[in-house]
Amino acid sequence: MEKKTRIAVDMDEVMADSIARFQEWYGRDFQRELTLESLHGRNAADAVAPEHQAALRAYPNAPGFFKDLPVMADSQDVLRRMSERYELFIATAAMEFANSFLDKYNWLQQHFAFIPWSNYVFCGDKSIINADFLIDDNAYNFDNFRGEGILFNAPHNVHKTGYRRVHSWQEIAGIFL
Repeated sequence: MEKKTRIAVDMDEVMADSIARFQEWYGRDFQRELTLESLHGRNAADAVAPEHQAALRAYPNAPGFFKDLPVMADSQDVLRRMSERYELFIATAAMEFANSFLDKYNWLQQHFAFIPWSNYVFCGDKSIINADFLIDDNAYNFDNFRGEGILFNAPHNVHKTGYRRVHSWQEIAGIFL
């Protein structure tokens, strides 16, 4: 039996739109808009006034931050089709945000039930992942990764170079399907 290509996929800013949650909560707490333009080349906390930065850094640690994030456009359809050809794993650095485990697990069960729970990897250092490809929005996750890193475009990574970059799930479909 031929070994299937193994693809690991990050959750936040690849499958789940966590920027939308930062925008929502920032508007709720400070009655200000956090625009995609203001995030260009920066993380959310670095894009706001200094007196608001601590609050934004705390958001991902708050219960419920990851609970009902919007699904990235076309990710369900493309991943469903990819799951028929490839061995898929969801690799999320959940160790950084202890309150995220149950929310992320439930979110995956709700939106990506075709990927078995046994293929969820809640980790810290993604170099532990033994996969041929890792689709991620944070280039530092490729540093010691043995396969090929594919950088999913996000406002904070626009200045990162040296990796194959995709801007949408349709581009991912073009590579793998």
